[in-house]
Amino acid sequence: MGAGSPTEFIPVAGVSAMELADAAQLASLADETPEGRSIVVLAKKQYELRGRNLHELDATFMPFTAQTRMSGVNLGDRQIRKGAADAIAAWVQESGGDFPPPVRAAVAAVARQGGTPLVVAEQRRVLGVIQLKDIVKGGIRERFEELRRMGIKTIMVTGDNPLTAAAIAAEAGVDDFLAEATPEDKLKLIRELQSGGRLVAMAGDGANDAPALAQADVAVAMNSGTQAAKEAGNLVDLDSNPTKLIEIVAIGKQLLMTRGALTTFSIASDVAKYFAIIPAAFATTYPLLQTLNIMALHSPRSAILSALIFNALIIVALIPLTLQGVAYSKVSAVQLLRRNVLIYGLGGLVAPFLGITMLRPS
Repeated sequence: MGAGSPTEFIPVAGVSAMELADAAQLASLADETPEGRSIVVLAKKQYELRGRNLHELDATFMPFTAQTRMSGVNLGDRQIRKGAADAIAAWVQESGGDFPPPVRAAVAAVARQGGTPLVVAEQRRVLGVIQLKDIVKGGIRERFEELRRMGIKTIMVTGDNPLTAAAIAAEAGVDDFLAEATPEDKLKLIRELQSGGRLVAMAGDGANDAPALAQADVAVAMNSGTQAAKEAGNLVDLDSNPTKLIEIVAIGKQLLMTRGALTTFSIASDVAKYFAIIPAAFATTYPLLQTLNIMALHSPRSAILSALIFNALIIVALIPLTLQGVAYSKVSAVQLLRRNVLIYGLGGLVAPFLGITMLRPS
């Protein structure tokens, strides 16, 4: 999903859209989140409100935090805040104002459509709502379905309200979601999943994601995200695509499948080699073992020499498989084990007999 982009300023009765846009832009000048920067751009684009000179404003900015869930600015006696509806409602009520029912209705309407509502207020007066549209990237539902087929549960963790989160989760096709999540909530969720024996992979881009990214078993930070997120992650996705986890999981599974195939071949090959050379090596001491010398090795020396040469050649022969890897396919562990035994296990048993027979001294 892409970051929420502002699409509309929805003023309350008695407030013009330009007045709302002006206050929203002022409250966003020091907001370094993608949403904050895009609100400044939208106000400039729709109402030609140019960016102010921060030094001339003599302003005190309130940066956005996951705890306050709002940002803002103090300009002398003017106090402007922009943020989540419940956070702004609490701030306005603490100042002696009220949160009008039409604003609550507008917030609910935006959330039901899958958008994120941000409320703007100045002192005790609510000015209106900014509608942010969370862009669900095309094909992401199919990508999440692919993760589901791989046995991976997807959970969307967001700071949005439950209505917005539910709408986006339904559109994107995730298995579950956690709304109005603080950094502590994200960290708690990951620890709970890990305590249940699960491996947790997380994709994030914000400074508020950093603690959870550091806790996750696999942490992918978006290249478009904050420096804190990049430092906390194991990997940085240059394409800023959360579903890149599919490729990461597929590569990991391919490595495991390749290791399983090589291990199966190696064990089977060792069993076959010992069965081939032990009769020849100990036939002098135990003549009955000569009946098991099916490759007609003449002496312990010829048996060991043939096995050493075979080992050297088979290691070289396996290099292409090791470098290329076994082709990844979505199969169960039982099916994978059966395939490894039939192909690499049987191949490991047969190869030493054929190789040593061809390499034995005449």
